[in-house]
Amino acid sequence: MGKIATFSKPLLFQSKLLCISLVYLFSALFFAAHFTFSATKCLFRWSPFDPVQAPLFSYPSSYGEHKHAIPTTRSSCDSPVYFSEYWKVLREMRRIGNDYGALRMRYMQGNNDRSFGGNLSVAKRFSYFDFRGDGIEVPCGFFIRFPISDYDRISMEMCDGLVVASAIFNDHDKIRQPRGVGSETLNSACFFMFVDDATLDRLHFHNMISKTSTESKIGAWRIVKVSSEQLYDDNPAMNGVIPKYLIHRLFPNSKYSIWIDAKLQLVVDPFLLIHSLVVKQNVDMAISRHPFFTHTMEEAMATARWKKWWNVNGIQLQMETYCEHGLQPWNSTKPYPTDVPDSALILRRHTLASNLFSCLMFSELDAFNHRDQLAFAFVRDKMKPQLKMNMFGVEVFEQVALEYRHNLKAGGASVGPKIKRALDSPDFLGNGKCDGYLSKMWGESHD
Repeated sequence: MGKIATFSKPLLFQSKLLCISLVYLFSALFFAAHFTFSATKCLFRWSPFDPVQAPLFSYPSSYGEHKHAIPTTRSSCDSPVYFSEYWKVLREMRRIGNDYGALRMRYMQGNNDRSFGGNLSVAKRFSYFDFRGDGIEVPCGFFIRFPISDYDRISMEMCDGLVVASAIFNDHDKIRQPRGVGSETLNSACFFMFVDDATLDRLHFHNMISKTSTESKIGAWRIVKVSSEQLYDDNPAMNGVIPKYLIHRLFPNSKYSIWIDAKLQLVVDPFLLIHSLVVKQNVDMAISRHPFFTHTMEEAMATARWKKWWNVNGIQLQMETYCEHGLQPWNSTKPYPTDVPDSALILRRHTLASNLFSCLMFSELDAFNHRDQLAFAFVRDKMKPQLKMNMFGVEVFEQVALEYRHNLKAGGASVGPKIKRALDSPDFLGNGKCDGYLSKMWGESHD
């Protein structure tokens, strides 16, 4: 007599408590993932277990490094940034560094390939760029020595990987430590902060630094004193332009760099930033878009109206010069989303194109004023070869750096004599040289 087959429920479904627990578990995981994406908005790291160090420095309470933070209100992001796992990025960046070192060795040995500079000497190659291949060399500006000690100069030349640089002149900002730094980052990247005598006096007043020490560090930052008696310009902001745009000359062996204005605090590991915004995008440079302006002339008008630069006639001359030499307002045919950056954070791969761009930018700022947003689009659109640039969203910028106000001092921080509001004058840009630009910007012409 045959047996009758019986079918029983799997054990998994025989326990109501187990089923309820599993439903609860998966629901919790779903909401946790949703909260993670919602909270980060623009950033996502594959591994939440990356090694992150504790705070790097304990400040005296009188210093007030976290005073005057500027809140952010944006809650969405059109182009989220995905960070790879920390250890994977570190290995890849080291491999790239080794490959770069081999190419540099070929260059130092006088390889005849023009892509590596031919037989030009190292000193000359860092002063000139034959960027069209026709023997016409473009000077790189800043032909005097940066007034720092030989000890600091040697240390800067030894930085052969990623350098993170900033500067404080005239005690205009606070030194703030980077956050979210991986456990091996300080051994693999260089952090340099350039300061003048006024800033050094303030740090010494708070017992954060010794004036007699050859090498000084505050947390991650190595402090480099720049002699105030030999500074390049009377304007502290223009002196800050030197390490900002000639960073490839101050650190001639570095492969990547991050410039961060001292008003910012970096909150993401610099290797993750360079990897996600430069290496993975295969670009020469990454920079944030301006939060409000798209056209260069909008920035020029705002600079004049809000007295960000005292010489209004100089701004007018600069804009008219650019208009005469072909500056066009932004339009959808340009391969960039805007003509105006927020240049407080600049990430570079040190290539011939990015070095050339930096040199040309410095020359423009030296000729007119330190407001780099005014020269940015003119240099970028005119230079050859074209620069491969990632202009990432403002929301991303606000997720990778916290912004603070400058040090508040009695009498304000304005530079130069008081002037009247530029846009109250009918003469500002009123001689017709920029009429074509303005009509296109305002939509009156589509030529």
